[in-house]
Amino acid sequence: MKWSPEADKAMQKVPFFVRKKVRQKVEQYTWDKGKTLVGIADVKAAKKKFLSSMSTDIKGYQLDRCFGASGCPHGAMSCEGIMEKAEAVFMEEDILGFLKKEVKGDLKYHHEFRMSCADCPNGCSQPQIKDVGILGAVTPRLTDETCSQCLACVAVCPDLCISLDDNAKAPSIDFDACMMCGKCINACPSGTIDEGEKGFRVQLGGRLGRHPRLAMEIPRLMSELEVLEVLKRALAFYKIHSKNGTRFSKMLRPEHIQVIIPAK
Repeated sequence: MKWSPEADKAMQKVPFFVRKKVRQKVEQYTWDKGKTLVGIADVKAAKKKFLSSMSTDIKGYQLDRCFGASGCPHGAMSCEGIMEKAEAVFMEEDILGFLKKEVKGDLKYHHEFRMSCADCPNGCSQPQIKDVGILGAVTPRLTDETCSQCLACVAVCPDLCISLDDNAKAPSIDFDACMMCGKCINACPSGTIDEGEKGFRVQLGGRLGRHPRLAMEIPRLMSELEVLEVLKRALAFYKIHSKNGTRFSKMLRPEHIQVIIPAK
């Protein structure tokens, strides 16, 4: 569906984390009116209708994923399975029922518990600013295969954490700086760099707003089962401590992370 310049400009003022949803609703509203061009009047009318019915549209949580499943070349570890099972966890924990009980007045989108998953460290779905953020990861591992000195790994690393001296038999990897994206593994023609551990980086307590904060990362890779256990523990912590819709990230402190991390 086409948008007029004025309507498109108005849409840019909508917070990005609900912009896609709002845009879809505006287009549906316009289509139902028998029109194929969204004008500024349609945006204003849809906004009025949208705001009046927002509380009935809330489901208690927001679950977002990057477009890695569509064939993104940057994927390190797919989180498709996690997303399907996370939906079941949210339903089982009845976050919507909890919010309806705790929040005074109508529910709004900012009350929802937010989880996002990206297949690589690029984080297109912005897991760094969500209550629970998941990043697919794979660590590089040096093998006994002879290095061809091609420098492909050095050239492809976006974080400049690989070096190769002239007389070195193998690359040197700064694992503290490595973001575990797997690019060097795919680029290495000799097999000198191969896959090490695969899993998911988990980040907790990110947010935007008046007092933004990047999420705090759990200092180890996790399996799918461990990620789901973290989600369950995070929701349990949230339901115990949240009053009147207080965001998870507003309550979470560094010392609370250990309570949420499952034992190995």
